[in-house]
Amino acid sequence: MPDFGTTGLFSGLLHSFVAFDWGDEIDLSRARQHIPAELHALPRKPRTPPSIAYESPPLRLGLPPLEISMPVLGSVSASADLTIFDFGTVSVGLVIGYRLSKEDLTRLAGVLSEPTVFVQRARETLEPYFRSLQPAIEKPLWIDLSEEYFVFQIVPDEATPRPAQLVAQFPGWLASLVRLEPDPLSDTEIAEALRLRLSYSSEDLIVADWAAAVVVDRECSEILETIALANLQLLEYRHIDQALDRRLKAAYGLIHQLKRTRLPIWRRHVQPIRDLGELKVEVNEMFERASGALTLVGDPYVARVYQQLSARFHLEQWGQNIRRSISILEGIYQVVSDQAAMYRTETIEIVVMLLILIEILMAIFRH
Repeated sequence: MPDFGTTGLFSGLLHSFVAFDWGDEIDLSRARQHIPAELHALPRKPRTPPSIAYESPPLRLGLPPLEISMPVLGSVSASADLTIFDFGTVSVGLVIGYRLSKEDLTRLAGVLSEPTVFVQRARETLEPYFRSLQPAIEKPLWIDLSEEYFVFQIVPDEATPRPAQLVAQFPGWLASLVRLEPDPLSDTEIAEALRLRLSYSSEDLIVADWAAAVVVDRECSEILETIALANLQLLEYRHIDQALDRRLKAAYGLIHQLKRTRLPIWRRHVQPIRDLGELKVEVNEMFERASGALTLVGDPYVARVYQQLSARFHLEQWGQNIRRSISILEGIYQVVSDQAAMYRTETIEIVVMLLILIEILMAIFRH
């Protein structure tokens, strides 16, 4: 019997998720007044308890098909949809059908390591929606930052090896797909790429890494949405981290200015202090809304999928960095506040001394 790996074809869907940040917050109620979007609930299988749900249901909108031309697949039409979250981020989901050999799928993975065509097409498609939604966005600003993630969904059929066989017979191939690496990987890298994998039954499989995942399943909507949300959170954490870095540099500069000034009573520190205080509240709120977008209770399958993605994306480390930066910002805020309070006290003391001196001089001149 010929080896399926050299003669067979895999049928499935290529899912691409591209995440963007559009502002501090999106009022979903107002957004529905500008685009024909509907509130979207997390799809669920019977295994998923009602406690697993979006904290605040996002908006979902179908988009016109996107024409994409790329090696291996050629010119294809990708079905597309847009998901809008209240914490200021949006995700474009693209779906492309395929029927390819193992070698062609490996070549496709190498092509996807440079996702520019997906980002550009998604950005072009969303431009009119961003303009329409600006009245519903707090501080609308489409930053030049995006996160992309790919999922190779293999739809099993009678000729396709079962998930356990795929892992046993083609570990290097699976590792190449999730690493988007067309060249052979070392045994160490293969083991690391396949280290985090899950199966709910003998007929399904999820292998997730930093850049891509392989999902063997016929119906996996809840898993795909969990992946898209984790990708969104990674984007938001990166955005918050970058914003904090910029503001921390500015705050350090303010401290240096306070130390260098020779005439502190003439300087105005009210606005910088207010800015620091507002930033503290703003960043905390953004972080809490992004990190709590999906309610995960207990140890169901979807929660374990999210935990593995979180580990691959290092979301916990990103969160720790953000909390540490917020703590540093709070310290700077306190230092600047104390320094400004000291300057105010010095100013009052000088004014009092001047008034006393004036009274003494007036008393002397009267005599």
